[in-house]
Amino acid sequence: QVQLVESGGGLVQPGGSLRLSCAASGSIRSINAMGWYRQAPGKQRELVARISGVGSTSYEDSVKGRFTISRNYAQNTAFLQMTSLKPEDTAVYYCHAGLLLYDGYRYEDYWGQGTQVTVSS
Repeated sequence: QVQLVESGGGLVQPGGSLRLSCAASGSIRSINAMGWYRQAPGKQRELVARISGVGSTSYEDSVKGRFTISRNYAQNTAFLQMTSLKPEDTAVYYCHAGLLLYDGYRYEDYWGQGTQVTVSS
């Protein structure tokens, strides 16, 4: 069974930091890009940060300079280091990955179950 499992969410005060982790497991032959999305109540899911298979990164404008995405290629994991958190960062954060399975023939989209991040005093 292939799955993405996130961890690291929680409640933090404004200005604080959190580090999210996403671990991909199962019969995975290769991982293309990995990314973090978020969805706040009443809003559409949006891309926060993305890292390609060769390490190129991109960020949503509001998190540039505050969030850093990284990967451990050997362990099929991705991380999102979040600093200087603001109340508007409050959302459910979802991990996404493009996975090529051993019994597959193309990369397919997989999602984690989501982890809640709440920024509040």
